[in-house]
Amino acid sequence: MGKLYVVPTPVGNLEDMTFRAVRVLKEADLILAEDTRTSGVLLKHFEIKNSMQSHHKFNEHKMVESVVNRIKAGETIALISDAGTPGISDPGFLVVRECVRNGIEVQCLPGATAFVPALVASGLPNERFCFEGFLPQKKGRMTKLKSLVDERRTMVFYESPHRLLKTLTQFAEYLGVDRQASVSREISKLYEETVRGTLSELVQHFTATDPRGEIVIVVEGIDN
Repeated sequence: MGKLYVVPTPVGNLEDMTFRAVRVLKEADLILAEDTRTSGVLLKHFEIKNSMQSHHKFNEHKMVESVVNRIKAGETIALISDAGTPGISDPGFLVVRECVRNGIEVQCLPGATAFVPALVASGLPNERFCFEGFLPQKKGRMTKLKSLVDERRTMVFYESPHRLLKTLTQFAEYLGVDRQASVSREISKLYEETVRGTLSELVQHFTATDPRGEIVIVVEGIDN
């Protein structure tokens, strides 16, 4: 029987790719990639020429059985996402779960994920935190926001730049304008930036400054 490797990829800076991750990708019989065009740039940079197949949220349910069968037949398969660790707000959970259910060995390599550097750099308490990922865009959004009002742990969210101001405004409305928070963008890239302050101050800042790049928001808990 083969094995499934879950392989983190850089969130911005290609130098964050580990030697072990490169070796695993070079040795894999098949690489499952969220977007083969995006991952093709990474693989070309590290001279990895192995077979690659799309594995994203629109086809992962259909692919799980065939992936499991290939590993059972002896193949080693590596799973990557566009950036960061697969399964963290990216496809990956389903195939990992089915491999575990079928007694297949799953190894997740340590490596890049955007929320950890954002959390540490925020300056907010990080001994206890909750990762919320992306808020629901429509249905369930208000319910989720209401459920976070009394959260005592530091909260971590992912957000897109065009929804950032809306999300910060809603946080200020539900959590309070004086709640401390930080917004990190372009983590590990040339223009990496972390802006800290109250939610009110962050709303003012990003009203005047158009945000760009992938965003991580960190918000203090109610008792911090």
